[in-house]
Amino acid sequence: MRNSNQSFIRTICYNFFILGSLFLFTACNDSPSKDKTSKTEIEEVEKFNDIFWNVKAIQPDGKSLDIKAFDEEGKSFEIKAIQNSDQDLFLDIKAIVNGERLPVKMLQSENQFVPVAAINKEGAKYYIKAITKEGQKLDVKGVARFGNIVIMKAINKKGEFYGVKAISPSGQLNDIKGIKINLRDREMSLQGIGIHAHIKAMHPAANEDDFKLPAKNQKKKSYKSDFERIIWNIKAITADGKNLDVKAFDEEGNMFDVKATQDSKQHSFLNIKAFADGYELPVKVLESTDEYARINAIGKNGVLYEIKALTEDNVKLDVRGVSRSGNIINVKAINENGEFLAVKAFAPDGKLNQVKGIKIFDRKVEMRTQGQPVYAHLKAINQ
Repeated sequence: MRNSNQSFIRTICYNFFILGSLFLFTACNDSPSKDKTSKTEIEEVEKFNDIFWNVKAIQPDGKSLDIKAFDEEGKSFEIKAIQNSDQDLFLDIKAIVNGERLPVKMLQSENQFVPVAAINKEGAKYYIKAITKEGQKLDVKGVARFGNIVIMKAINKKGEFYGVKAISPSGQLNDIKGIKINLRDREMSLQGIGIHAHIKAMHPAANEDDFKLPAKNQKKKSYKSDFERIIWNIKAITADGKNLDVKAFDEEGNMFDVKATQDSKQHSFLNIKAFADGYELPVKVLESTDEYARINAIGKNGVLYEIKALTEDNVKLDVRGVSRSGNIINVKAINENGEFLAVKAFAPDGKLNQVKGIKIFDRKVEMRTQGQPVYAHLKAINQ
């Protein structure tokens, strides 16, 4: 009996202990947790509900035409510009086909006017057309290349061009155009299809609607430009408005110019180059595990040149990709106090472009340049 009573008492004590622990655990969970609250707040700030911009052709009288993607049977599908972050500088254009978002590209062509199509994973093409109120389908094509961009227009039966725009629910307008990263006619291959340019929606450019365009479609010639190059200066801007030079440095500390190059009439999407030892080196945002993404010029055999801003006292400040908003990597110089300084491109006549990292694809590594993993392309784009 003594052993049974002791066992009973031990059981009662054990149950009280468990019950007390549960109350204590519940009370702890009901009280605010700093770590848990902070994590939730961050997730809420970063969460963004996609905004779908309508894609339209704009007639001279201001009326708009729907633009759709069509399969081989003539079935139509929606085309949208998709804003998936707080930035609307550089938006993807997608065809929504059976719930899937398909990339829209300009296709490689022997003709001056290049077709525009969405492409699925099997390589099927959905050609892009504008629809008149009478139901006629008008071609939507890339009609002329200017440096890194290809002007895109809807073409009526008389051969007249209509601008193609993305229109947000609040009425904001973006230009829709082809974007080229590769200087060659063939940008890449997608599902075995030659791609000429990527279709994106960007902030309107002041001069592009006035460009002289070819009057008719004809056999395409190799792209050449007789435009006299304009060099834009790259500067980091301090809080008190001073402009700091941005330079490239090799391992020995030798310093080289970093410039944006305008090689055509358009200045909405410019290359940024380091001028080192007689070569023009591409400047890229590299994939890395650093807190802020490294930005380097890439030389032969993958040799890296660091990009730095120089203070008046010749102190070198890092220039890094500090955050991502959708397709845009925000680029800043970082001063001695850890403060971010804007980085801009200045034209000789005072025009101003933003310096940003640009992502074309929804993947971590865009490409490899001389063996180096490229996270984003450094460009000077219109504001």
